[in-house]
Amino acid sequence: MSVDSTYVTGTHAIAGALVEQFTAAPPAQLPEAYERLVRALWDVGAPTDSTQPATAGSEPESFTLPAPADVALPLATEIVASLDRVDDHRAGYLLILLGLLAEADSAARERQEPGDPDGSVREAVRQGMDHYLHLLSRVGPDEPLTQAVVYLLAHFPEDRDRILPLVEPLGLEEGDLSRLDRCLRTLDLDAPDLGRVWPSPSVWQLTDEERDFDKAWIGALTPEQVAVNWRNDTRTVWGYVGSKAYWAVRHGMPVAVAGVTEPPSPSSESGDGSASSVPEPGIDIFTRHAAALRCPSCQGPLDFRAGGVRCARCAVTYPVTRGILDLTEGVSDAAGVTDEVTANLLAKLAEMPSMGLYYESRLRPEFLRVAGGNWGGAVTLADEDAYIAQQVSPVDGPVLDLAAGAGRWTSVIAETVGAERLIALDMGLPMLNVLRRRVPAVPAVRSSALALPFEDASLGAVICWNALQAFPDDAATAIAEVGRCLRLGGTFTLMTFVWDRDPVARHFQASHYFPSRPAGMLLFEPDELRRWLADANMIVRDQSGPESFAFLTAERVA
Repeated sequence: MSVDSTYVTGTHAIAGALVEQFTAAPPAQLPEAYERLVRALWDVGAPTDSTQPATAGSEPESFTLPAPADVALPLATEIVASLDRVDDHRAGYLLILLGLLAEADSAARERQEPGDPDGSVREAVRQGMDHYLHLLSRVGPDEPLTQAVVYLLAHFPEDRDRILPLVEPLGLEEGDLSRLDRCLRTLDLDAPDLGRVWPSPSVWQLTDEERDFDKAWIGALTPEQVAVNWRNDTRTVWGYVGSKAYWAVRHGMPVAVAGVTEPPSPSSESGDGSASSVPEPGIDIFTRHAAALRCPSCQGPLDFRAGGVRCARCAVTYPVTRGILDLTEGVSDAAGVTDEVTANLLAKLAEMPSMGLYYESRLRPEFLRVAGGNWGGAVTLADEDAYIAQQVSPVDGPVLDLAAGAGRWTSVIAETVGAERLIALDMGLPMLNVLRRRVPAVPAVRSSALALPFEDASLGAVICWNALQAFPDDAATAIAEVGRCLRLGGTFTLMTFVWDRDPVARHFQASHYFPSRPAGMLLFEPDELRRWLADANMIVRDQSGPESFAFLTAERVA
């Protein structure tokens, strides 16, 4: 495909003008000038049209480069050339954009889209490698420019042997160095190393059993599946590194993650590696909520008795042990193997006993950074506790901690409304295992948020804290279920995350390919949360939160 030389000259002139507008902008206008520069290259979920703004409310997708003869390649060239004449603050912005260009070009080629007739945009970015490496000689580990350089360099594994020797003397924190090291590796199909990369490879100190587990599931994948998982892992690390670097360039270096402690070993949790140190509660821990609890299959009433909970309508018994009722593991009366089902539940409770605490101590604070933009520590644990204490206002009836996780906020809710009123629900047994040790007076139910095992209009309040984004495709269904179960005047209090209005920050949010969301992270728009609540007969009484946090309290009104 040939491109008219006059057009090429014109696009270079346009690219030069766009870069010049950014480099000449007063400091206070840099964010707006940068967004104009970004909009010249890509749009959220659509090919670039530099004359039209992005449409908010759509799910971000990978960057889509413009048509082959558009401005991407000349703009990349102009940006590289401009690095010699800008200050470090502007250079940080431009390095982020060069990394996005390299990433977008790689993604387009993976999708086998038509190539750029003038050459690879990624290669044009790589032409500045000597300049990027020179920057490393004059930066320190705690500078925003360093974070931007590291993000850009993470896209060029072919230059690994040049990059790492210059990075190592900087004294980067272990997580930063391990993320860069992972991005600069290439896939070895004979010994692929997948997963365990977020928030950094360095946090995953695996046991021999965990390594064997990883080898087993990786070994069952086809070469094509291995390649997809490898790319998704890489994009996830890019998303974290890019999010951190972009925050640093705009606001200064992120604060340290508060409240992170080493995850306790299984033996330190319970004294002997089991749950035996937690007293076995009686069935009465559930019977006080019998009027509200229902069979998840038929919504029939449940009969609570020692050793199990039975639905007469379905003729099914559900196992209950150590204060956990498993409504996902029913066994029919005809099968007659209730004891085996209970034994199976006990075996599962012994697996991964520290995972819930590991999530709270290591993974959750990092998630608040990438999803909520909490790099500056705008939201603290005390802030979260205070919101719950101030906003939860139950009417008569049990209070449900929906998707309760490991129970950190179950404790806060129990202090607010009383443990005797509270029920915790989650699908993760490792989480519920930790929750029961933390709040032994609160019954725990294993069941789905999409078919709540409660009678209509039976609950006095529901709290869903930092969990709605865990099932984003079904969030409307979960909210509808909350509305069905709440009594009039009952409150629904939640914390989740919305899309950042900044298109680059938004891209980094979306670029997290967790096992539960292999298509990339999906968050919400404030308006759609309000719409789902209204559809569930709830009115928003409070909506707040800094950055891209969403703190919401709604009331059932009809």
